[in-house]
Amino acid sequence: MSIADEPIHTLQGEPTSLAAYAGQAILAVNVASKCGLTPQYAGLEELQKTYGDRGFTVIGFPCNQFLEQEPGTAEEIQTFCSTTYGVTFPMMEKIDVNGDNRHPIYDELTKVADAEDHSGDIRWNFEKFLIAPDGTITRYSPLTAPDDPGLIAAIEASL
Repeated sequence: MSIADEPIHTLQGEPTSLAAYAGQAILAVNVASKCGLTPQYAGLEELQKTYGDRGFTVIGFPCNQFLEQEPGTAEEIQTFCSTTYGVTFPMMEKIDVNGDNRHPIYDELTKVADAEDHSGDIRWNFEKFLIAPDGTITRYSPLTAPDDPGLIAAIEASL
């Protein structure tokens, strides 16, 4: 089974998969509402607004594995993201990105190394994976800001 075909649910509980975004560049990000990096939501939403009409989408994957910084229910996460940061990009159900219960999407994503040659477990909230329409995956550190010139150049190259 391809990463695109792995079943996932939206934050509202609707079944979907990454195949629903076929032909688009996807920035998959494990997110959290109570993290020092949470303000990255604003930059992620800016990317969505800037490139969404050109075949790009951010997809947020809430995760509570890092110091329990995403403790909320689906409704609480949705309300926080929309009222605090105006998030319009798709948000998926809360998942595990590490460990025995790691979601199959992250089983595949974590095989990819970033620019610092880190592969394997997700290090922290807001680690980013750019999935190009051809399936090529590029990994970015949690500290890579959404407005990082290298990330923006990679998004533009994938469109």
